[in-house]
Amino acid sequence: MLDAIRWDTDLIRRYDLAGPRYTSYPTAVQFNSQVGTFDLFHALRDSRKAQRPLSLYVHVPFCANICYYCACNKVITKDRGRAQPYLQRLEQEIQLIACHLDPAQKVEQLHFGGGTPTFLSHDELRQLMAHLRKHFNLLDDDSGDYGIEIDPREADWSTIGLLRELGFNRVSIGLQDLDPAVQRAVNRLQSLEETRAVIDAARTLQFRSINIDLIYGLPRQTPENFARTVEEVIRLQPDRLSVFNYAHLPERFMPQRRINSNELPTPAQKLEMLQRTIEQLIAAGYRYIGMDHFALPDDELAIAQEESTLQRNFQGYTTHGHCDLIGLGVSAISQIGDLYCQNSSDLNQYQNVLATSQLATSRGLLCNADDRLRRAVIQQLLCNFSLEFADIEQAFNIDFQGYFGDLWPQLQDMAKDGLIELDRDRISILPAGRLLARSVCMVFDAYLEQHSRQRFSRVI
Repeated sequence: MLDAIRWDTDLIRRYDLAGPRYTSYPTAVQFNSQVGTFDLFHALRDSRKAQRPLSLYVHVPFCANICYYCACNKVITKDRGRAQPYLQRLEQEIQLIACHLDPAQKVEQLHFGGGTPTFLSHDELRQLMAHLRKHFNLLDDDSGDYGIEIDPREADWSTIGLLRELGFNRVSIGLQDLDPAVQRAVNRLQSLEETRAVIDAARTLQFRSINIDLIYGLPRQTPENFARTVEEVIRLQPDRLSVFNYAHLPERFMPQRRINSNELPTPAQKLEMLQRTIEQLIAAGYRYIGMDHFALPDDELAIAQEESTLQRNFQGYTTHGHCDLIGLGVSAISQIGDLYCQNSSDLNQYQNVLATSQLATSRGLLCNADDRLRRAVIQQLLCNFSLEFADIEQAFNIDFQGYFGDLWPQLQDMAKDGLIELDRDRISILPAGRLLARSVCMVFDAYLEQHSRQRFSRVI
């Protein structure tokens, strides 16, 4: 078993910088408009030839209510009819993409995100899943990793039953905080009873995994009231937990302008929240997977980390990093071989382009040899907290210390500070440095410049 995290306040204060989350390397900040549909078709052809398995991400952007903290690509509307024209274009996109792939390519992973996917009616969910099954090779034996994000205010027992019937076996539940004062401050009133009802339904209907999302750093949160939320969540016994740091960026995300910045907790309070949360979760038997993620020891993520097979992609930590990821819907990102590409983030533009039977690819990036090398380094550090130089040298035919010689002084400083252990064969992120693994990865990021860090959240 991996060593437990060791809390080191001084180390955290020194290395708690703004930086990428590395769901990809290079990050989406590097995407450019030179990448288009021709590149996507070329990558799909290569995927078909190689017969690589698939991971599908489907973006449903609609929400009935606005949550002030949210930075997702979304459309706030009470008009459920807004979904129909979007679904028509989404089905067109599914058909246009699928015709460039082989029906034998199995979809090992499927995820519906948003927005609020359960904004769709039962009939619309049935129609969308039927269309996906018609054009992609979805598994019928429940062996796939098929998940959906759920707002408990938008779901009931019948909804959970429908999702299970359609083939979903994982649910991710947005909770954020249970304190009524915090909920009012972010416009997300959601009772513990609503959340528990959805979890009870999912367990009764034999969903394989339940994830709960929490956020620390929201207005009116204190270390004491957030600890009570974590205590209640532990009683719900989710298989996985994501505990996100709220990044207050009102200049970039308009809904956040409705948050009273005077009500935000201080940096010291946020640190105390995180420290208490880690202590509570570790005491309850959860493993720290990395960054914001925790899982029970028998969860697939924890097992994959033990076996050094854990990976990362645009869906976060995953056991399906070997799959080609195909993003469907407005703003969705695909990773197919060495190509990253993203659909237009503007709903009208997305729909208008597809109305002409063209794909809505708006930007992306084709990885070069240096990108692939650094991506492998960053992935190993984030997933395993260690890196064997010989593995990289063999895979990329380089001398590690020679290739990264200019970075050595920074790594040596990190080693002196107790963040990492550095020797001639490997880098190991020490227990005191595990919360700061992103800071170690940033050393290897060839694109990261000081002036661009304002685009990113802080590590802690």
